[in-house]
Amino acid sequence: MLSSSTIEGKYRNKYHEATKHSAISVQLDPNYVDATTQPVAFKKYPKFFRRFPLELDNPFHQFLSLTSAITFQKQYRDGTHSLRVQPSAGALYPTEIYVQLRGISGMLDGIYHLEQDSSTLTLIYELIDDGLEGYFSDDRPIKGCIFLVSCVYFRSSWKYKNRSLRYCFLDSGHHLGAIEASAIVSNYSYQLLFDLDRAALNDDLGFENKEFVAAVAIAGEPKDKKAVRRLRSPLPFVSATDYFEPNLFIEEGYKQTFVENCEKQPIKQPKFPFESSQILQAIQRRRSARRFNPSPIELNDFLTVCTALQQPIPSENAAAFEIYAVVQRVTGMQSGLYKIGDSNYCLKLGDFHDRTGYLCINQAIARDSAAVFFIVSDCGNYQLALQQAGFVGQRIYLAAENLKFGCSGIGAFFDDETQAFLETDLNVLYAIAIGNLCDRDRIK
Repeated sequence: MLSSSTIEGKYRNKYHEATKHSAISVQLDPNYVDATTQPVAFKKYPKFFRRFPLELDNPFHQFLSLTSAITFQKQYRDGTHSLRVQPSAGALYPTEIYVQLRGISGMLDGIYHLEQDSSTLTLIYELIDDGLEGYFSDDRPIKGCIFLVSCVYFRSSWKYKNRSLRYCFLDSGHHLGAIEASAIVSNYSYQLLFDLDRAALNDDLGFENKEFVAAVAIAGEPKDKKAVRRLRSPLPFVSATDYFEPNLFIEEGYKQTFVENCEKQPIKQPKFPFESSQILQAIQRRRSARRFNPSPIELNDFLTVCTALQQPIPSENAAAFEIYAVVQRVTGMQSGLYKIGDSNYCLKLGDFHDRTGYLCINQAIARDSAAVFFIVSDCGNYQLALQQAGFVGQRIYLAAENLKFGCSGIGAFFDDETQAFLETDLNVLYAIAIGNLCDRDRIK
């Protein structure tokens, strides 16, 4: 067992340390909010911007739509909530999607905002010899699509305060995972890009301090010609919320975790154990489970999820992370704590479902699950690590949906106690539970 001094001393990130939960901190700040004060969840540009409806019988339009589509409308006492292809902490959806199109038949070369609630592309900037490529280390023009994921942090900090720094990064990773899934279904090659000049791009997109660039996904190929210059003029500011309350901790944390000059690695493409038609169905049906039936899942299904989550992330920039699993109800597998890898090494045997439920802030969904995955990292770059943790989390969601059981991402846990239970000196970034759904929670 690692000592507390070892856990605290080796990998310390001040933003991670400052946003930790403990049994005492949760009691002192139960985090109640007035639902009527929630900021709006969709960004809209003024009516005079040109708009292009996405027609879902057009394969390219479907590809764009599936990156961000609304898949279900759910009624609550405080109103209607639009559930989407990607999960979000508290269903607050702080992410927005912009897409640059270049060389696409029937479309103007330009930067568009994807309006999710109307399934519409809004042209916000027309290209000449400039573009988003000018902010990348490889500034050759991309023929195809450049997706830019941004975060409107107040949508999350409204409820979760400083800890929403984590959730914004995790949510942007999930949105990148939704782009990956859409690309696979549509048979587009793709890669993720984290190394870009965020500061300059934030300024030129007119985000001020109210929205920030998170990461980029590219579905296209570079053309061998002269470099693309940066945007020839900044865009006018358009607010993504109806009101705004600044959080200087989040703004500083974002700027201090810019992903620049990352160590490069060869890009490797993932190979998933599902057909594209299965992934399409999973995208359309994905939900976050709210409760599990405490019954076992099959060993082969658990191993299939492990195969999916271990696939390489197609990016030159990678964070070092490890994945643990608390196996609680898997047929043919002893209950215990495992380190996920080629052999899924067992670290300790035991029935830990009550302990796991407690560590996840006494949530029954963790206690009743078949297994809970924990993603940990040394946080060499905090933003990159959390974004890639969210990206892996999206893969777990889609794998679970393909296998007809449920999934729920868990961003709230007792940090130090979970770290001690896992017997690791790495920081715990994310928990994802999988298990059998109760009959009344199954999607019809």
